[in-house]
Formats: sequence, C-alpha cells, structure tokens
Amino acid sequence: MVDILHRVGIKTPTPHKVYDALTTVEGLASWWTDDTKGDGDVGGVLRFRFPVGGFDMEVVELRPSERVAWRVVDGPEEWIGTTIDWDLRQAGDYTIVLFRHQGWREPVEFMHHCSTKWATFLMSLKSLVETGEGAPAPRDVPISDWH
Repeated sequence: MVDILHRVGIKTPTPHKVYDALTTVEGLASWWTDDTKGDGDVGGVLRFRFPVGGFDMEVVELRPSERVAWRVVDGPEEWIGTTIDWDLRQAGDYTIVLFRHQGWREPVEFMHHCSTKWATFLMSLKSLVETGEGAPAPRDVPISDWH
C-alpha cells in the first residue's frame, strides 16, 4: 500500500476555521468543489462532484479542531476503500495540516495526478482560511484532464 502525504501551514490563530472548512458542506464547497452535498457528521456521507466525476466519503472520525477522517465508499476504483485523514495542530500563528490519502494499492499514474490535485486543493483551503476566498472546482488550478 502507498499513500499521498502533504503538510501545509495555514496562518490562523486557532484550528477552528480549518476544522469548519473540512467538516461543513459550505466550507468544503468553498475550497474543494462547488458541487458538495451530504452529511458531515460521523457516519454521514459527503458527496463531491467534479466535471470529470466524483467521490463519496463516509465520515469516520471527527475530533473538533484536531482530526477529520473519511473512508472513500464510491468513486474511481483506485479510491474505493482508501482513507483520507486530516490532522490539525497549532504551531505559533499557523495551523499545521497533516494530510494523508492512505491505502492506494499501487502508485499508478492516476495516484500521481491525484497527489498534484490534492496539493492544489490544499492551497485552495489555505487561501480560503487566510483570505476568505478559495479556488474550488471548477475554478481550481487546471493541471490536465484525467482519462
């Protein structure tokens, strides 16, 4: 199994705004994709749709201002059964986000594409919290179509 790992610091006095952006439909739609629906509570399913497809995530863990964890229950074959974890901690003026998309069976080219897209969306999350304006799909940074 292989994982996508990223770390980003977001300038904010507490993790609260970052946590809200990861756990509310409004927050998620402001940095990841405009087309976000569902239930952000533990046991709920969040549905994310993009111009080229989408993903359904079951919320498996929430610790306010500390941790968010999802399991992919629908989407591309490579994603189903993988987990996405967000660990948050405060370090001075920054909330540190440790991001993991875990459980890929192998490092296929699609994983490389997804790693780059996760990085662009993490920068969108950073922008949303720091400036109030994210760049969710379909206004995200294009890198290439995936086929």
